[in-house]
This record gives sequence, structure tokens and C-alpha cells, in this order.
Amino acid sequence: MKNIALHEVHEGLGAKMVPFAGFNMPVQYEGVTIEHHTVRESVGVFDVSHMGEFLVEGENALALIQKVTSNDASKLAIGDAQYSCFPNETGGIVDDLICYRIKENTYLLVVNASNIDKDWDWISTYNKDFGASLRNLSDEYSLLAIQGPKAVEAMQSLSSLDLAAIPFYKFKVGDFAGIEHVIISATGYTGSGGFEIYCKNSEVKHIWDAVFEAGKSFGIKPIGLAARDTLRLEMGYCLYGNDIDDTTSPIEAGLGWITKFTKDFVNHEALAKQKADKPTRKLVAFEMVEKSIPRHDYEIVDANGNIIGKVTSGTMSPSLGKGIGMGYVSSEFSNLDTEIFVQIRKKAMPAKVVKLPFYKG
Repeated sequence: MKNIALHEVHEGLGAKMVPFAGFNMPVQYEGVTIEHHTVRESVGVFDVSHMGEFLVEGENALALIQKVTSNDASKLAIGDAQYSCFPNETGGIVDDLICYRIKENTYLLVVNASNIDKDWDWISTYNKDFGASLRNLSDEYSLLAIQGPKAVEAMQSLSSLDLAAIPFYKFKVGDFAGIEHVIISATGYTGSGGFEIYCKNSEVKHIWDAVFEAGKSFGIKPIGLAARDTLRLEMGYCLYGNDIDDTTSPIEAGLGWITKFTKDFVNHEALAKQKADKPTRKLVAFEMVEKSIPRHDYEIVDANGNIIGKVTSGTMSPSLGKGIGMGYVSSEFSNLDTEIFVQIRKKAMPAKVVKLPFYKG
């Protein structure tokens, strides 16, 4: 197990540390519900330094990214971020990622911690045809997600940049907490606004301390991975390994909006055909009708008890006070308001297909 740079800080704060994606990570501090509401109502900080960062540079950097990702990175201006995925050659997804355009021919790809080695091998294999400069910065950089409706106000004193003027999915490189050349990105995985701060491992302790000092009067708290999961699920954001993986296509997963057939990318012909023919299964969001909690891998059945799918993510929503989930079902059961049932122990509990996000803010 690897330790992130602030491992001792989290232990000192009483965090419950658990193995996650090859790292010892803080899963919770005070408790999931308290931490969840802190992010929804004020401001909280996640240490997600386990995430991977690849720098792609050179004249063929864009051409390589266009080949291995589903979204159209040619649309990115300097200072733009874009959600995308790496399609594999068999209809599934290698990983989902965020692509940042840093300079004219310089891009930063931020990938999931559990897939760093797999993603690096994947992009390196395709790079043999492009010859872009690739650097794996994952072990050198830390990432703090400062999330919540009060994040901008709480953090403004730490930067000369106007944080409120950075639009969603845009970023600036500038000063933060007295350190230059920090990436301040208006992205996140919670749906409650805020920033993600990329810095060197040697700088993260200084930034962490400054962030908590600046946020003290706003009730800032450290937030663990457990609340990160409930927050992202309320927004219907996919989690790799649960809702998407090597066997799920972006079309099935409702990620057609990041799958652009205006360019040639890995397996694009098969995915275009799947889109045209309509997939036989779809990822849907559902709410439980009665008090019950859906969990990962629970079977989804129809009114007659026939298995029609499986839950990929599920929880008791702290914001809504009801059971919510996502799962793949046969396409005929994917329409809004369709009644489905989740097999919880020996009981088929009723649920209804709903529109995302669950949490409307």
C-alpha cells in the first residue's frame, strides 16, 4: 500500500484509513452524514492525491489524445477541462478521465488511481504511432478537492485570481496560498461547486494548512471517501469499477454526450453502430418507493421476478432521506417512471426509474 503525502495529517485528525486503489486513504473523519452535509451546505476538503496525472506534450499530443479518448479534445482552448473516457477495443471503457489543455501542445490527463498502470500502458501502446512526449506525474503531485457552496468565498483570500470568475470546467494556473503555478480547477465530483487544487507533494502540507486556516470561519472540515461516494451518487456521476468498466460501453452508460463520432478514435465504428442500433441495456437511475437501501450487485427484477439487471451503485441518500441507486437494466425497462424491483435479501422492493441528478440543489 502506498501512502499519500498527507497520510500522517489524516491519521492525526482521527481519520479512519482504509486500503483503496493501492493507497491508504481516509474514508471518514466524523462520519459520512456529517461530512456529506458539510459539503452540501458549506465547504469541505477531500484529499484525493491518489489520482493519476499524465502529461502529454509535443506536436502530436492532440492527435494521440483524439485517438485514445472518446470526446473531442480539439474543442479545448487553453484553460479548458473536458470529461472523457478511454474506449477499449471490445466495446468497454478502459477508464474515465479529465483532460486539461495547459498550453498550446501540452495536456494533462487525470485518471483514476486504480487504473494508473493500466491507463499508462494503454496510452503508451497507442503512442508508438504518434511519438508524443509522455510523463507519468502521479507520484509527484497531490490533489485537494475543496468543495461546497462556500468554497469560493472561503478560499478567495488565498489567491490573487478572481476565483468566482473561473467558470465550471475551466481552470487557471496561478498563485494559491503563497505558492506559484498551482492549477486551480473549477471541477469536482460533488455537484456543490468548488475547486480542485493540483500541487507538488512538497507543497501540499503548506496548502492544506492555509486552506483550513482560511476556511475556519466557514466551518470547513476534512471529508473522506465515503461521503465523496454519497455526494457523487446523488449527482449520478459514474464511478469506475461500479457503473462503468471494461465491459460497459459509453453508449450503454449514458455517456453518449462525451462520445463524439466526428473523429476517428479507438473502436468508434462499433460504438457508432451500437448507438444507431440502440443498446440492449442501459444504465438507469432509480429511487426506492419504500424505505430500503439498494447496494452494489443487488439484482434488479421485473414485476414477475425475472432478472432484468443489476445495481451498480446504491445508498441511502443523506440529502433526500431515501434509497437511491443506478444500475443496468434491459432497455425496455429504462424509460422514466418505469417500475422496477430491487432484490434485497428475499424481498423484491419497488423502485422507480428517475431522471438525474437525484439531488437538485
